[in-house]
Amino acid sequence: MFTIGDKILYPMHGAGVIQEIEDRDILGETRQYYIMKLPFDDMSVMIPVDNSMDIGIRPVISANEVDAVFLVLRAETSQMSCNWNKRQRENLDKLKSGDIMEVAEVVRNLIRAGRLKKLSTGEKKMLTNAKQILESELILAADIDPQRIDHLVEDAV
Repeated sequence: MFTIGDKILYPMHGAGVIQEIEDRDILGETRQYYIMKLPFDDMSVMIPVDNSMDIGIRPVISANEVDAVFLVLRAETSQMSCNWNKRQRENLDKLKSGDIMEVAEVVRNLIRAGRLKKLSTGEKKMLTNAKQILESELILAADIDPQRIDHLVEDAV
């Protein structure tokens, strides 16, 4: 179980800090929720405590692991399917995994693909989401200024 002040990652949403743990009555059922604040906007996310592990909640990476993420961003582009649907599904699976290295791979590949040709609307949306997930975790893991993080990621790719 996590405690107030812990930095956690919620796959598909990004990383944040637990601000509160509170009981909420939803549809007649009282459950305990983590209230997580995201670093980018003034948004909070409610996460049910009892199934947080099932949905992939995990601690944010350590500052020591940040360099490995930037190595992934600088690495060669991995092979992507030519079939748009298959590529989209593969990228979505990587984002859902909650694995920061796989999220970094999606960000790297989509940024580079966008430099070669215009991304589809779906891929632009996926890139925006993937960058938010990646950048929110890097901000919390290495105490990076949120105003600088996007430039650091873009420059690494």
